[in-house]
Amino acid sequence: MADSVLYEVSDGLATITINRPEAMNAMNTEAKVALREAARAAAADYAVRAVLLTATGRAFCVGQDLKEHIGFLAADREAGTGQTMSTVREHYNPIVRALTGMPKPVVAGVNGVAAGAGLGFALAADYRVVADTAKFNTSFAGVALTADSGVSWTLPRVIGPGRAADLLLFPRNIDAREAYDLGIANKIVPAADLAAEAAQVARALAEGPTLAYAALKESLAYAAGHSLDEALDKEDELQGKAGASEDHTIAVQAFIAKEKPKYLGR
Repeated sequence: MADSVLYEVSDGLATITINRPEAMNAMNTEAKVALREAARAAAADYAVRAVLLTATGRAFCVGQDLKEHIGFLAADREAGTGQTMSTVREHYNPIVRALTGMPKPVVAGVNGVAAGAGLGFALAADYRVVADTAKFNTSFAGVALTADSGVSWTLPRVIGPGRAADLLLFPRNIDAREAYDLGIANKIVPAADLAAEAAQVARALAEGPTLAYAALKESLAYAAGHSLDEALDKEDELQGKAGASEDHTIAVQAFIAKEKPKYLGR
């Protein structure tokens, strides 16, 4: 992986760290490619049981690197092409698909500002641990753009369509407390404790019943676009698979013995 995104796997936990602190972790082409490949690697690695997505410095990610972006726009105008915005298809969409679609839980450790695509990455996670100094901003309309990075899908599902429209049409900074009240933040911690707390949450998930977590992710995503009857059928299907897993037997045996279960992920 490039230095702009760090990737480490330890004891079943993959930690993906956006590492452009000098640019508030704005996404240039190198960082977008590296983040895409890191997310794909974590999704494909059977040894990875959970993922922690976080960042260095005082920002989580402020979205597109506009300094690089303006140069690409100028080149497009000169060449009469529109290649710059292909980054949504080539980079942002695959990143969000990998985070939301991987059969393992993803925790976002939001250490600072999450704006634009950075907000999208945070919302693509299954659980968000947020520093008390963090801020969120949709940002897109502020630079005459529409939503990308899945925000048009994730944000209304987290906070409701009316509030999502408000935040997209009138971008503003949302502090950690408001983010918690809206449902964007699952847990707020002091900024100094963010790294340790986010890692603790992610590691607890890595040690948990990962097949059940994968089924929960699948069922929630399925239910978002299907009827109640269809969702009930999907629950039946997934519960049958979960009930036949070794992890379920281990959990029941541990419950009866009043012991902590040691899951195998199968």
